[in-house]
Amino acid sequence: MKRVLWISLLTVPVLLLAGSGHTEEASRYFAQTGRESDYWPRVFNFIIFAGLLWYLLANPIKSFFANRSAQISDRLKEIEEKLQVAKEEKKEAQARLDESLVKAEQIIQDAKQEAKLLAEKIAAANAQELEVLEKQYQEKIALEERKAKREAVDQILSENIGSDDIMLDSKKIVDIISRKVA
Repeated sequence: MKRVLWISLLTVPVLLLAGSGHTEEASRYFAQTGRESDYWPRVFNFIIFAGLLWYLLANPIKSFFANRSAQISDRLKEIEEKLQVAKEEKKEAQARLDESLVKAEQIIQDAKQEAKLLAEKIAAANAQELEVLEKQYQEKIALEERKAKREAVDQILSENIGSDDIMLDSKKIVDIISRKVA
């Protein structure tokens, strides 16, 4: 079937393009050969030429296309393998990324808890320090009040009572000194 198709594809254009006019060359050709046209010898020559080409080039062309097909197949397999490897690497990278995101979230939560604990510790330490400062302040105020009272009493006593106002005898002095010593 293929041969009939090839032959018809080759002969139909020749038949269509073949001229039927009688020119001077055609009459000279008729005189030399006894035929009106050289159609059939040309077809015969073309068939011989096509057969020789087929005989000489069929196997190399077939092997070229077979090798080319094998090369393309090998390349395609190689590309598919690389694609599979890339897909696996992508899955691994995605898994690592997901794991990293989970770790990052955990780190953030830990940092927030740690910051909360530190803030509570700092607040407790500040409250304790404030209490200590408040006690020191109250003690200082009490001390200053006592100091102010003493100074006021000393000033009032020194202004109002003089050494002439108090009569001390030697017995009283010995009694006061002995109380101070004891």
